[in-house]
Amino acid sequence: MNFKELGINEALVKILKDTGITEPTPVQSESIPHIKAGGDLIGEAQTGTGKTLAFLLPIFENISPTVNNVQALILTPTRELAIQITNQALKLKEGKDINILAAYGGKDIGSQLKKLKNNIHLIIATPGRLLDHIERKTVDLSKLKTFVLDEADQMLLMGFKNEVESIIKVTSKKRQTLCFSATLNSDVKKLAYRYMNDPITVTIKKEEVTLSTIKQHVVETTDRRKQNALCAVLDEDNPFMAIIFCRTKRRADDLEVGLYQRGYNCAKLHSDIPQSKRERIMKAFRNADFQYLIATDVAARGLDISGVTHIYNYDIPESVESYIHRIGRTGRAGEEGYTCLFIDPKNNDMLEEIEEALKFQIPRRQVDDSFKKD
Repeated sequence: MNFKELGINEALVKILKDTGITEPTPVQSESIPHIKAGGDLIGEAQTGTGKTLAFLLPIFENISPTVNNVQALILTPTRELAIQITNQALKLKEGKDINILAAYGGKDIGSQLKKLKNNIHLIIATPGRLLDHIERKTVDLSKLKTFVLDEADQMLLMGFKNEVESIIKVTSKKRQTLCFSATLNSDVKKLAYRYMNDPITVTIKKEEVTLSTIKQHVVETTDRRKQNALCAVLDEDNPFMAIIFCRTKRRADDLEVGLYQRGYNCAKLHSDIPQSKRERIMKAFRNADFQYLIATDVAARGLDISGVTHIYNYDIPESVESYIHRIGRTGRAGEEGYTCLFIDPKNNDMLEEIEEALKFQIPRRQVDDSFKKD
């Protein structure tokens, strides 16, 4: 089935084609007709399955540019996700007179207030900043047609339940509600069903096959020698674009200094970095202006960057899900990917858990961690 058969208009199909998207993903095929028809939906789908377009395309089909009120709201837990969704929405609006507002913390509220004076059709927001606008009475959601709660599990994990409920209370009772989540745990279901009207559930199972396109290795080292081991691997691999994951902001800071001093072309990304700078870093990385992005899990949540060939887990993740989530950022769309995990002896228990979940022992990679870059 193609996008035209799903009821997507020619102009949008052309925009998708121009960006290299010709075939709908399973979550898009199953969701778009139901959303377009106005039904409520709960979608269980990981980042990277194409879920953003699954709700953006029908929203664009249903928005009336001549109606001057907020018709759709997409609520997302992090600024990075809000930016990413906004970028996709801006591509789709090409040639259509639809006004979009991205409302998230770290962005000047004055410019957002100015923009709200023009009639806004679609808002993409994080909970805190949107509530700020609601309290200032600069946003009116009383005629809202479609409400999307994106990454609902992460939203609850980050403690936004009260904010989400406060926002829902000021929306139209007749609205369509869509809830997307990587996992449908009981908290997400409870929240969803409380505010939804006879929703259908679309479940896109985690594609184990994606792991089959990713070559995995483990490097056994010690914390003291880990940086040397990483540099030895980076020099052997010389990847086109790579993300290096660290456990904490402090570890990311230290590693960036260490790699920079050794002459590697890198930049770090974590939540203490001002929003405007984070946006510049992400833009530069997408443009392949530097080779290595050093990131924490929170900062990298939801980032879908094409061209990432290698993932390096400088620090072992805290859960199996997190490991799969990290390494799933490479080997996309049938491409080959590579990932390398650096462990010291105290990580053995977590490594065993990961290998048990994967049902195989990850091959060990031998490196000379006495290596020093000249």
